[in-house]
Amino acid sequence: MASEFFDAVFFDMDGLTINSEPQWLEAEIELTKVFGYTWTQADQAACLGGPLSRVGQYMSDKTNQAKTGPEFHTEIVQLMAKKVSAYAEFMPGAKELLTQLSEQSVPLALVSASPRVIVDAALNHVKPLPFATTISSDDVKNTKPDPEGYLRAASQVGADIKKCLILEDSATGVKAAQASGAKVIAVPHLVEIQPNSQTKVIKSLEELNFQVLKEIFLTW
Repeated sequence: MASEFFDAVFFDMDGLTINSEPQWLEAEIELTKVFGYTWTQADQAACLGGPLSRVGQYMSDKTNQAKTGPEFHTEIVQLMAKKVSAYAEFMPGAKELLTQLSEQSVPLALVSASPRVIVDAALNHVKPLPFATTISSDDVKNTKPDPEGYLRAASQVGADIKKCLILEDSATGVKAAQASGAKVIAVPHLVEIQPNSQTKVIKSLEELNFQVLKEIFLTW
């Protein structure tokens, strides 16, 4: 397996594995409209991928400091945890790809810029999951775009990060993935991501399966 496939495959959560971006948009609209600000998809795109400290400060700036960045940060975490506790679903193709990779005994991990309370609330709706480990922003000193989460995941599953594959959807996440040294497949929405020698870009996880990834590995 090691010579014919990636050592491990790591998945981002929001917007890549779990279809939570509509809920993030709802939360951002709700928290800013009370201060007279109309949150748009352009704002969501600007905040896509976090980190949430940056999102909180962005919301503070857009509402003329109606609340501080840390206050907005705390409120959006609480609101999102409540929303995903009520409902969460896989992105198209995510469950099928995870199942195929698990059946082939490929080590899998989830690495998110969301805090543990949101990660656990979302994943609780889509059990069972084949992840050997899950990394939240609470589990690292530096979250995305820093590669620490992905490096920690590789260490925990005993893989060489340079022989791993990372699946991401945001510019912030792709930066983290690229900085780790892994190969990257981006599935962007709301933002544009350019392919390069380290990064391939596709439209949906539905384009991927174990055999396709094996062919990509052998020809990359």
